[in-house]
Amino acid sequence: MAPPSEPFAVQAAGREIAISHPDKIFFPQHGQTKLDLVRYYLAVEEPLLRAIGGRPLLMERYPDGASGKSFFQKRVPKNPPEWLQTTVVETPNGTTSDALVAHDIAHIIWGVNLCCLGFHVWPYRADDPAHADELRIDLDPTPGVTFAMVQETAFEVKALLDELGIEANPKTSGSKGLHIYARLVPEWTSYEVRAGAVALARELERRRPDLITAAWWKEERGTRVFVDFNQNAPHKTVFGAWSVRPRIGAQVSTPLAWDEVGSITPDQFTMDNVPTRVADGGDPWAAMSLHPQRIEPLLEMSAQDMAKGMMDAPWPPVYPKMPNEPPRVAPSRARKLDETT
Repeated sequence: MAPPSEPFAVQAAGREIAISHPDKIFFPQHGQTKLDLVRYYLAVEEPLLRAIGGRPLLMERYPDGASGKSFFQKRVPKNPPEWLQTTVVETPNGTTSDALVAHDIAHIIWGVNLCCLGFHVWPYRADDPAHADELRIDLDPTPGVTFAMVQETAFEVKALLDELGIEANPKTSGSKGLHIYARLVPEWTSYEVRAGAVALARELERRRPDLITAAWWKEERGTRVFVDFNQNAPHKTVFGAWSVRPRIGAQVSTPLAWDEVGSITPDQFTMDNVPTRVADGGDPWAAMSLHPQRIEPLLEMSAQDMAKGMMDAPWPPVYPKMPNEPPRVAPSRARKLDETT
């Protein structure tokens, strides 16, 4: 076994941060190290902070690199540096934690030094936790769904949002799906933004039932792309733009221009090629924060669904039972219960 490497000091946001074990292999497919990951984030500092700056972060830590065991950490460890900024976040059951804030690139590098290989981001800024300022549309491929189907679904999402006058921007998930984000005027709670996302998913299913589903229960989805509205539930985090996934190939959740969506492959963008992409082509999301969107059209669609007698969509099991929510039991199990009563 090789002896541990000496710490290596890097400059980040005017601070010197000592990187312990800089030669530790984080991504075994091509051998990228902890220091390589640090340098990646330094290279994409501007678009990264434009996308996630000022937001609380959930850290996904891999002490032995992407092929090893991992754990999620909301709470910043004891005795952090005095300059580190945190904010209080909650779980659905009300438990609070002091979470890392993406205040500047030094905070990101500090997290990487803790072997954080994934930054999951809250949908609000730390200075305004009452308002969700992002609508997050997660296109989740169920078993048997091809990436081409996900791409087709993304264009269906864009077409509907264009009709509603809502501008949104795509990114790769860093895995098998695509995410579509709309930056919002900070006027709505996460409950309201989720209601808009539910309405969006249901309308997409009505338009393309062959391709798209809003069904929460997996047994009802079939071979269709699931529009995961619950990514907008309160306290829910989503893998951050420009963040490197904890996969052995070091794939990046990469913002895209719409004219790229139809020609990419899901594993195309990695920490090795994304800095060059940014240097050559800039940030496809650069204007997003300059033009925050309004979601009244989605909320009107939601109200129309409720007026027709539809119930709320199911919530994840970690959330308290919500008003107007259907029973939390799989449809097949509900039928069996009905047959025995």
